[in-house]
Amino acid sequence: MLYKLYQLFIALPLILVATALTALVTAVGCLFNAHFWGYYPGSLWGRFMCRILLLPIHVEGREHIDKHQSYVFVANHQGPMDIFLVYGYLGRNFKWMMKKSLRRAPLIGYACYKARHIFVDKSGPRAIHDTVEQARHTLQGGTSLVVFPEGSRTFTGHMGFFRRGAFQLANDLQLPVVPITIDGSFDVLTRMAGINFVHHHAMRMVIHKPIFPTEQSAAEIKRTMDESYRVIMDALPEEYQGYVKNDDQ
Repeated sequence: MLYKLYQLFIALPLILVATALTALVTAVGCLFNAHFWGYYPGSLWGRFMCRILLLPIHVEGREHIDKHQSYVFVANHQGPMDIFLVYGYLGRNFKWMMKKSLRRAPLIGYACYKARHIFVDKSGPRAIHDTVEQARHTLQGGTSLVVFPEGSRTFTGHMGFFRRGAFQLANDLQLPVVPITIDGSFDVLTRMAGINFVHHHAMRMVIHKPIFPTEQSAAEIKRTMDESYRVIMDALPEEYQGYVKNDDQ
């Protein structure tokens, strides 16, 4: 009960102010340098969100990534806290690949647009081509991309299936894919309708070794996708292992 009162009367007001300030600083800063201002305010915001909610954070595997290399990071999607965990603790300048509908989110959507995050438009072949070309232009100079291949948060803590878009993009650009296992986010904030309080629980992010491309083919896309799925799944606690259908996919 004390933790719920803390969230309601102390954490929530500070979170609202921090979110608005982060969006404003990002939007204005990106007028001058989208590479810097499109990442660092969001990274500080991610750390602030985890710390203001008093959540223990554990990160493993940062030694597997080269700061000069661009990657396509793919992670399981346990809940909304995934965003803050990755933003705050991945330690790499990156862009999100997100649903086009998020562009309409008040203030945050505009800040994401100015930060040059990639909104996926599936309205037609031309729109899909433009999305790929935007990603191709973005993934240069060590800038990376973070994608949730499930496309939707879990209802159970278990993984759904992976969509192939991120893996096809990595194959088209011949970039290594880095699987990321997110554990504990579902226990912190379970997906449900209505008001939902945060539960005090540790979150863990495991950055696995990169999977480098060996050829440019449909078979290589499937190999990379299957290997990423297996690696992410194997690092989850036993209670959340195994595929469970997600009707939201």
